[in-house]
Amino acid sequence: MAQFKTTGPSRQRSQKKGWLLRLYVAGETARSVRTLRNLKRICQEYVSVPFTIEVIDLLKNPRLAVLNQIVALPTLIGEGPDGPPLRLIGDLSDTEKVLTGLRLRP
Repeated sequence: MAQFKTTGPSRQRSQKKGWLLRLYVAGETARSVRTLRNLKRICQEYVSVPFTIEVIDLLKNPRLAVLNQIVALPTLIGEGPDGPPLRLIGDLSDTEKVLTGLRLRP
């Protein structure tokens, strides 16, 4: 899977006001494709600030797994407009858990 970048909703990412979401996967598997689709849907429906999604294929760059302490796949590491970075593991199919994990729901 190639490095994939997308931005939304304004097509520009503000370093201070937007989300940087890095999705770590191992190849273009059905699970990684489903996870990316779930993440895009959630961002388009619920994220009101600019966001950037980067897909990082650890088969192509395995040292990033060690550098970023990735122990399970798929893993999403998000850096939001406020608060510390967050981690979510899995295919992101449970929308409510993802929204809570992204601090978009209490």
